[in-house]
Amino acid sequence: MATVIRWGILGLGAIATKFANDLVHVPDARLVAVGSRTLDKATAFAAGFQGVRAYGSYQELVADPGIDAVYVATPHPMHRQDTILCIEAGKAVLCEKPMAVNHAELEQVIAIARHKQVFLMEAMWTRFLPAMVKVREWLAEGLIGEPRMLSADFGFRCAYDPASRLLDPRLGGGALLDVGVYAVALAHQLFGNPLRVTGLAAIGETGVDEQSAFVFAHAAGALSVLSCAVRTATPQEARIDGTEGRIVIPSFWHASSATLTSGSRSESVQMPLQGNGYQHEAIEVGRCLREHLRESPRMTHAESLSIMRSMDELRRQWGLRYPADLASGNRAPAGA
Repeated sequence: MATVIRWGILGLGAIATKFANDLVHVPDARLVAVGSRTLDKATAFAAGFQGVRAYGSYQELVADPGIDAVYVATPHPMHRQDTILCIEAGKAVLCEKPMAVNHAELEQVIAIARHKQVFLMEAMWTRFLPAMVKVREWLAEGLIGEPRMLSADFGFRCAYDPASRLLDPRLGGGALLDVGVYAVALAHQLFGNPLRVTGLAAIGETGVDEQSAFVFAHAAGALSVLSCAVRTATPQEARIDGTEGRIVIPSFWHASSATLTSGSRSESVQMPLQGNGYQHEAIEVGRCLREHLRESPRMTHAESLSIMRSMDELRRQWGLRYPADLASGNRAPAGA
């Protein structure tokens, strides 16, 4: 592996811009190429960065021999096909979450990556933020005793646009896949696979979940109480309650601070994000590639599958299916 990881970006929306800008904070990484479905869009994007090649198709992008890793930033229903395109070309992949629309799709993607022996990681960028790393250290040190309950919410109010990616079922719209995945991932990271998943959702006029609340039951009686929304603003806070204290994480999905309280002890950390904060997941990809790993031990394939399984179960309970679930070759959520 080269000293500098050479990145390409597939799909050039708002999140791609944030990721591209944050690569400047990674000394051993460089953006070298971007790809869109039109050359004009790719050229306009590349113009904001020095020496970046522009491609008018995803196929041209992944065929570039000067790319080591590709960041896939297309809408949810395109993740499966776009990630497979990269893998088949031998490119390491960091794919936006969720990596697929359902568990069956994700199983296929991971199986191909393993068969081709190509690195693949879900872009759960929150996990790598310094403030969240500090929270894990507190937990590992037992500073709040045994964690017993997680409370986490992520909701915001978007404009009502039935054709937007947030509300259009053809684009995998709804709160769960867009923002609820952050809360689900935190629950899985903290307590492991849930023993039981149950929840309720408000399905809007376009047929997607506009808001929902759900509870995960974990081993040893631990609980995760979670909610998400795209038409209702919420505090976006996470709280971990333990037998001897608690940890509070404001705006946990892009955490820059956290506070620990245990008896008379109170400790706060302030770790402002440099840029948007996406550089930390890029650093993890670079570390894994240099160590010749096929997956990150901090965001494993097994965990991505478990997170998706939990979301499939919630959608099964809500009766929420996407066109991608019913497409040829794809199964609907488990049990639906």
